[in-house]
Amino acid sequence: MNPKTELATLSAGKKPRFAILLATGFGLGYLPKAPGTWGSLGGLALVWCLCQFIPDSFVFDSPAWTRREFLELLIVVAPLLAVLGVWAAGRAARYLAAKDPQIVVIDEISGQLITFFGGPPVGHIFFGFSLAQVARVPRWLTPVNWKYLLLGFILFRVFDIWKPFPARQAEALPGGWGIMADDWVAGVYAALGLWLARALGL
Repeated sequence: MNPKTELATLSAGKKPRFAILLATGFGLGYLPKAPGTWGSLGGLALVWCLCQFIPDSFVFDSPAWTRREFLELLIVVAPLLAVLGVWAAGRAARYLAAKDPQIVVIDEISGQLITFFGGPPVGHIFFGFSLAQVARVPRWLTPVNWKYLLLGFILFRVFDIWKPFPARQAEALPGGWGIMADDWVAGVYAALGLWLARALGL
């Protein structure tokens, strides 16, 4: 079912405008051809916006504290978007009377954010490392820079389309959970891909 067909087969009841606005990525889901790709680009744009809060975040070997701040922002934004996504996607799916409407792209946006947990180092947050210790993290820890933004986008799209285990199983979850969870799985695989790319010196 394409986006135009979905809009023509709405369920009865009051339109959940705010939920649909969020679910479609503020309209990205209405764009023609491959709405999932548009949603992923929206997620990439959101990551880029987060990077703008961090000085020199696009420098290839940027100071560890810039990567730390990026991760701290991501830890706040990604779970919040995931929770909102489950709610919004579920409401939109019920209104559109579809299991996983094509115009719903907040799942791709959320999964794309998860991808970049494979970027900055995490030890200083989860294990209490000092700033001086963070500055000595191994070089294989993925930096935040444009090459890894592009690679993260490509990896996420590959895994989102491929749907390796347990992505397809996650689609069977009810409501918004089923819409969102398979993209979270793709995001985790893509994050691991980013770590591997840096470990291999790519």
